[in-house]
Amino acid sequence: MERHPSGGGISGAPRRQGRNGARANGADEPQRTFLNVYPENAFEVLRGLASPVRIRILRLLQRGPLNVNEIAERLSLPQSTIATNVSILDEAGLIETKITKAASKGQQKICAARYGEIVIRLDADGPERRDDVIDVAMPIGLYTSCMVSAPCGLCSRESIIGVLDVPDLFLDPRRMGAALLWFGRGYVDYKFPNNAKILKAGITAIEFSMELSSEVPGTNANWPSDITIWVNGVAVGTWVSPGDFGDRRGTFTPTWWKLEGSQYGRLTTWRITHEGSFVDDVRCSDVTIADLRLTEHHSIRLRVGIDAEARQPGGVNIFGRGFGNHDQDILMRLYLA
Repeated sequence: MERHPSGGGISGAPRRQGRNGARANGADEPQRTFLNVYPENAFEVLRGLASPVRIRILRLLQRGPLNVNEIAERLSLPQSTIATNVSILDEAGLIETKITKAASKGQQKICAARYGEIVIRLDADGPERRDDVIDVAMPIGLYTSCMVSAPCGLCSRESIIGVLDVPDLFLDPRRMGAALLWFGRGYVDYKFPNNAKILKAGITAIEFSMELSSEVPGTNANWPSDITIWVNGVAVGTWVSPGDFGDRRGTFTPTWWKLEGSQYGRLTTWRITHEGSFVDDVRCSDVTIADLRLTEHHSIRLRVGIDAEARQPGGVNIFGRGFGNHDQDILMRLYLA
């Protein structure tokens, strides 16, 4: 288990840039992402960068996606050399790859750069670590139970999982690899470990952070939806998502995903304290830590969904790693007494 507010040796964010590297405000400008690397915790990334060939590949891919043969041709290197180095870059998370059908018989691997700028940070010992915080990241496909209705579906980073709009397929074992899921009505349940109970520590606050949007066939920025979370069976509060966003591709949304589909959501933070419950620092209910009865359970159960009595039942998209604007799973953070 991790006991710090922002784990790992890597962090990233979108950066909008104009032609000369200046920040731009044009809505149709592409988003350029950068990666902060703390070297003591990111050996795979450093390995990926520790080769002149791999640096040349990364620079070439800044111009757009290419297949392995095209990269080999443009760099005048053997295809086997490029394939080996592409695998290393993929394992390091520095590029995205997908397998597609070639124009002739067979398949081809398409490679795309994930970042336009990589910064090696030597100014600190990585993200500040705290002994009074426990973080647990939950992949969105690891729900323990569900009840959903169409429109609904699941996607991994590489492809659609199963068939769309078939609720029973939410039980498909391949859901473990989901990076995006959506449904019109219903809920999904997650079970987090109650690590505070293991440590015999009290909890002063609990947070859940996740990227959410409404769900409508296609997209519609003006499609409000009442999205509710429950913790240990207690309705904590409701956040009104303004719409289902598809005006541009999400920062981390893969290139194979159609532009007519949901692209990104809003990163929402739900916080339950001794004083009440809040969504993005706005009070949403009087539910307190005591109401969750955390000391009685070895797990902390989170439900995300649409209440049966919702006034605006506009569905929900949940974005995980590899989709949307925030490359994260559902994050639970416990603040220890």
